[in-house]
Amino acid sequence: MNKQDISNIKLLLSTKKRIVIVPHKNPDGDAIGSTLGLYHYLLKGNHDVKVIAPNDYPNFLKWIPGENTILKHDSQTQECNALINEADIIFTLDFNAFHRTGNMETILSESSAIKIMIDHHQAPDDYATYMFSDVSMSSTCEMIYYFIDMLGDTNKVDSNIATCLYVGIMTDTGSFRFRSTTSRTHEIVAHLIEKGADNTNIHAHVYDSNSYNRLQLLGCALNNLKVIPESKTAYITLSQNELQKYDYKKGDTEGVVNYGLSLDGIVLAAIFIEDKQEGIIKISLRSKGDFSVNELSRAHFNGGGHTNAAGGRSHLSLQDTVEKFISILPSYSKALNNE
Repeated sequence: MNKQDISNIKLLLSTKKRIVIVPHKNPDGDAIGSTLGLYHYLLKGNHDVKVIAPNDYPNFLKWIPGENTILKHDSQTQECNALINEADIIFTLDFNAFHRTGNMETILSESSAIKIMIDHHQAPDDYATYMFSDVSMSSTCEMIYYFIDMLGDTNKVDSNIATCLYVGIMTDTGSFRFRSTTSRTHEIVAHLIEKGADNTNIHAHVYDSNSYNRLQLLGCALNNLKVIPESKTAYITLSQNELQKYDYKKGDTEGVVNYGLSLDGIVLAAIFIEDKQEGIIKISLRSKGDFSVNELSRAHFNGGGHTNAAGGRSHLSLQDTVEKFISILPSYSKALNNE
């Protein structure tokens, strides 16, 4: 995003606008944090702002300031479609291709609104009038801070904005341990704390709210953990029956794939989760070093993401999906064993 883009956006936002902010389907901490952080900022400009999520999200995100204002497209379709059709500006956050919004893809692509993309994933589609795309950023929340800074408005960051942005930076950096965390990331986080982000309370809300069933499901997942030493790979499976046995709720499997990656000598970790309602196997991939799970997922599982964290899907059965995954590992053997 160059100086002319920023100048144009400042002019756009200098008068009241009808604005819709959209995260990706199955929004995570960075998606919800960035959309709500931008929401609170734009309200200060006297804009008419709505956040529309494609669907619901985990309970551990349902305390974030402004969360109760989020509309869900899958259950409030008519209202959401009307707002999208009437919007002057649509911000798309934490995704860079309309298909990542599920059933919102068509109405977003057909909208005549000015579109502004803010995202840190690889290989963005060319749909936005203004694009702020940077794969080196730790999170979209960090990018929202930069966006506010580029507009000259960091003085407008209050406790609500600070809290929202802290959530996304914290979750997408794995509590500041991933390699995307820079000294500048810590400087921004320090400023957010100064502005009212209660880091201890935020961490407790996100990470310390386990249910008994969620911990039992984690135990089941770890019991299903398999290791392929020659490929430095670990994977976990969870069937629909296992999810139902432990009363699965959205978000209960968040972060489980990282247990596989935490094993000594493991470079690639995966989790395969059966979703019979959607008729797919949901896949999360994590890696260490320079091994790109983004490339692996794009090539084999209709997905993508970052070098060390990506997602995908399969329309095969759970067993066949795992067998496919195992079958492709030999072609990555050199790259995995070089890490």
